[in-house]
Amino acid sequence: MIVLGIDPGYAIIGYGAVTCKNNRLFCSGYGALTTKANMNFNDRLESIFDNMTLMINKCRPDALAIEKLYFNSNQKTAIQVAQARGVILLAAKKAKVSIFEYTPLQIKSAITGYGRAEKKQVMRMTQKLLHLDKLPSPDDAADALAIAICHIHTIGSDLKFKILHNKGL
Repeated sequence: MIVLGIDPGYAIIGYGAVTCKNNRLFCSGYGALTTKANMNFNDRLESIFDNMTLMINKCRPDALAIEKLYFNSNQKTAIQVAQARGVILLAAKKAKVSIFEYTPLQIKSAITGYGRAEKKQVMRMTQKLLHLDKLPSPDDAADALAIAICHIHTIGSDLKFKILHNKGL
């Protein structure tokens, strides 16, 4: 099973592919897609969609796991992130990839066992679970890997995943 984790944004979109085979986790790749600040926002959305489509076609994930949005005090930023998140979900839907969403609390709990864990704790545990030599960078990519691991831990097994995937859940 391959899970593509996504940390949504419109300037930086973190991605991380995690393979689960025989209940072992392997990092298949990670990084960040970026858009330029001086780009027209609609052009940024198009770039995100096009790059996510390429990423999905290259990675061929069984599932896409993405962080649910939480609203902070900056509503304009939240709306723009929501729009970027929408084109990411559209790219996955058009590629017929199952989509799963997780809150930051769920992600932290799945990775560290504690929903209020600090960012560095999550990053170190992600590094350990994936047997990486160094902390994943940038932070957005580390978050995306954690989201992918969260999904794998939530699903629990390849068999359970196949049952949920076939039912479209």
